[in-house]
Amino acid sequence: MITDPIADYLTRIRNAIMANHRIVEVPASNIKKEMTKILYEKGYILNYKFEDDDRQGTIKIALKYDPVTKIPAIKKLERISTPGLRAYSDSRSLPRVLSGMGIAILTTSQGVMTDKEARVKKIGGEVLCYVS
Repeated sequence: MITDPIADYLTRIRNAIMANHRIVEVPASNIKKEMTKILYEKGYILNYKFEDDDRQGTIKIALKYDPVTKIPAIKKLERISTPGLRAYSDSRSLPRVLSGMGIAILTTSQGVMTDKEARVKKIGGEVLCYVS
C-alpha cells in the first residue's frame, strides 16, 4: 500500500529521468491524470497515454529530452504538500517557481491547475508540487 500516491508518481518520473528512460509507467488516478495533462500542456513531457484495465489502469508517459544534448525537460520535481503536512496558499501568496520559469501544480475548488492559472482566476488551493 502506498501512503502518498502523488509522491510515488513524482518519484517514478524523477527516477526514470535519472536513468535516461524514454517511457515511464505509473498507476492511474484522476489527480495524476490531471497532473500529467498539465505537464504535457506546459511542455515538460513529450506525450502520454491512459490505459484502462480491469483494475485502476496505468498512465504511460513519454519523457522529453533535448535531441542534441540529451538534457531532460524536467530539471526538478519537488513534492510540497504531504499527507503529514498540507501546504495551502491563497491567491495572493501563490508561489513563483524560479521567478516564473517553472510551475507549481495546485488542486483547487475548480480542479487541478498551475499557479499562473490560479492567479488569473484569483483562487487558492493546496500546492501539490513544483516543476522546473
